[in-house]
Amino acid sequence: MKLSEIKGRKDLHMHTCYCDGKNTPEEMIFAALDAGMSTIGFSGHSHTDFDPEMCMTLEDTDKYEDEIRRLDMEFGEQINVLCGIEQDYCSEEPTDRWDYVIGSVHYLPSRLSVDDTPEMLEQAIEEDYGGDVYSLCEDYYRLVGDVCRKTGADIVGHFDLVTKFNRGGEQGGQGKYFDESHPRYVAAWKAAADKLLAADEAPLFEINFGGMIRGYRTEPYPSKPILDYLMDCGADFVLSGDCHSVDNIAKAAEMIEKFSLKKPR
Repeated sequence: MKLSEIKGRKDLHMHTCYCDGKNTPEEMIFAALDAGMSTIGFSGHSHTDFDPEMCMTLEDTDKYEDEIRRLDMEFGEQINVLCGIEQDYCSEEPTDRWDYVIGSVHYLPSRLSVDDTPEMLEQAIEEDYGGDVYSLCEDYYRLVGDVCRKTGADIVGHFDLVTKFNRGGEQGGQGKYFDESHPRYVAAWKAAADKLLAADEAPLFEINFGGMIRGYRTEPYPSKPILDYLMDCGADFVLSGDCHSVDNIAKAAEMIEKFSLKKPR
């Protein structure tokens, strides 16, 4: 089954209490049914040794798969249930057991997270990059450009996650930490996009509404300049809510329903 061929209202990016989500998989399925979804895809965070609070343990990874497979048997006539993984670039776990893989970059080479807290991002900028935030962005996008090779991803998750905390105090194109129109920043994301698009089997690119649902952004990942570039290059997309609770699902379904990939004339 090709993910791009799944029809109807779908969301393939969901987190549960097995990692950093708040609800059980069954509770998420009931919320998805209430929202009129035809397909729900679970994508627990893959295990990483250095950040156990955000990911699944190895034991819970097995339990997670067992429960999702059971729920597919139980609810399969009402909703299509897929068992996927959000495979972090830093994870070394195998991915061949999953229905699909979302490949994501959450961490810099130093293992500091780009999306945990603003304070952690500021620490990385100052301590790891001596204040040169564009070097940080270049390192981030080097990993993004390599994420499919490393994770075997079918979907590239939240391509420009590094901008999560950058929207506060934005004035005249200047973000809180860096200017997203700066030549070094633009060159970094374009290099990553071009590398991913040049793959023998180019991945789907996720249009992720999670930052909007949780109040960090007023537009989905990726930002409009990146999305326009990917569209012009012929990329294929999948829409997702990156839901971490049942409360997110109805909001995600509404945003997915309203979103259009058509560029204004």
